[in-house]
Amino acid sequence: MTGTSKGGEGRIGLLNGFAAYGMWGLVPLFWPLLKPAGAAEILAHRMVWSLAFVAVALIVIRRWQWAGELLRQPRRLALVTVAAAVITVNWGVYIWAVNSGHVVEASLGYFINPLVTIAIGVLLLKERLRPVQWVAVGIGLAAVLVLTIGYGRPPWISLCLAFSFAIYGLVKKKVNLGGVESLAAETAIQFLPALAYLLWLAGHGGSTFTGEGLGHSALLASTGIVTALPLVCFGAAAIRVPLSTLGLLQYMAPVFQFLLGILYFGEAMPPERWAGFALVWLALVLLTGDAWRSSVRTARTARSARTALALAAETGTPGTAGPAPKAESVPSAVEAPDVSPLAKP
Repeated sequence: MTGTSKGGEGRIGLLNGFAAYGMWGLVPLFWPLLKPAGAAEILAHRMVWSLAFVAVALIVIRRWQWAGELLRQPRRLALVTVAAAVITVNWGVYIWAVNSGHVVEASLGYFINPLVTIAIGVLLLKERLRPVQWVAVGIGLAAVLVLTIGYGRPPWISLCLAFSFAIYGLVKKKVNLGGVESLAAETAIQFLPALAYLLWLAGHGGSTFTGEGLGHSALLASTGIVTALPLVCFGAAAIRVPLSTLGLLQYMAPVFQFLLGILYFGEAMPPERWAGFALVWLALVLLTGDAWRSSVRTARTARSARTALALAAETGTPGTAGPAPKAESVPSAVEAPDVSPLAKP
């Protein structure tokens, strides 16, 4: 591939990345359009219509082999079930939070998610942190304390979203399915309970799907597109731009949500909440800077090793550069942030 074509691919990847995270950032504008449907009804429609949309996509691209392999692996299937349960909680809490006037607190959940992911890496995977990362985690804990004082209660919406996202990412790493395949498997598990709930709701006269006009029905059905379209853009970006770039782009979504919460929905931001958010942002700046420096060092080490091998090959003598320095043990969530889109709102 020529330099020009590489540059073109990179631009396409960036545009798709901006589109994906931009759509996730603006999704708080969509959920209120579905009222008077409640959060549970919206969530059930999202599960049902997401499966329909993804099934059509899989038929078009003829990618079904993974399904048979998954069904023959009970352990992976169990992990997919856990992932489906966790993402159900994440989606449901987010929809309820937005439609109940807690957009800012919901955005905080995705700001603190990297900190929660690091904590899980330390506690469950026994990963070691560098001093800067410990400082960032400490600042994050201080931020939660400040926000607890500011809200008069723990920011449970933020914590629920952050922990569900982090656990979901951990499970997905173990399942190791592609984005579209993973969404299809998870929504297939969600489908029957969601459909049963919608039928029960309709039988008890509580469904809004057919009682609020064709436009409302179309909006509920479009929840599948709202779920899957950003995923398509994300997939196009993931194969064209470095993971470190995607890791930075992922902050677009909570930034947009935060701004919408303040500027569009008019949510209050007293000084103590600004202080809590400022601490979270400081922790993220420390993490991002540390991860960037580490990636630069790793790239330089790799280039040095390749140069030494090339020189050795040209001179016909064994390389004298010695083994490459051992990289520091760093949680994968920091060096390569989990940018899985499926837990996004």
